Amino acid sequence: MALDIMIEDARWGDLPLDPLAGRATAAALRHLGLDPDACEIALMACDDARIAELNAQFRSKAQPTNVLSWPSEDLSAQDDGGAPLPPEPDPDGEIALGDIAIAWDTCAREAADQGKTMQDHVTHLIVHGVLHLLGYDHIRDRDATLMEELEARILGTMGIDDPYS
Repeated sequence: MALDIMIEDARWGDLPLDPLAGRATAAALRHLGLDPDACEIALMACDDARIAELNAQFRSKAQPTNVLSWPSEDLSAQDDGGAPLPPEPDPDGEIALGDIAIAWDTCAREAADQGKTMQDHVTHLIVHGVLHLLGYDHIRDRDATLMEELEARILGTMGIDDPYS
């Protein structure tokens, strides 16, 4: 897998981000029947200030959030609760999925508030971001149910408790 990680905040050095992100993305991709070695994802590990800028720029929400994603193509389902379209590889067999940004401050605060380890919470949010790159969303009710169930199953294969229970 081509997982390009850019660390903008030194606090991310407190986690084994490279193996954690590699494991989370591979688990999500395999669960959905995709070959992780064929997929390309960029991950930016930043702070709340940076993610607030991105959130304002791309979502018109001038506030920090835990994770943002920018899919390379819109694969979202037409029907609420429907399966997204599968990504198409380029002529070389590569699948460029898109970019994910994750914010240290919000992740650390949420992990502490929810009584989770930072590693488990970040793993969950990376899986969440990968699912967004693959067309899953949580705006409509049945889409949210589908996405949450997928996240719980993927995390379960990794030995991480259901974040929604």
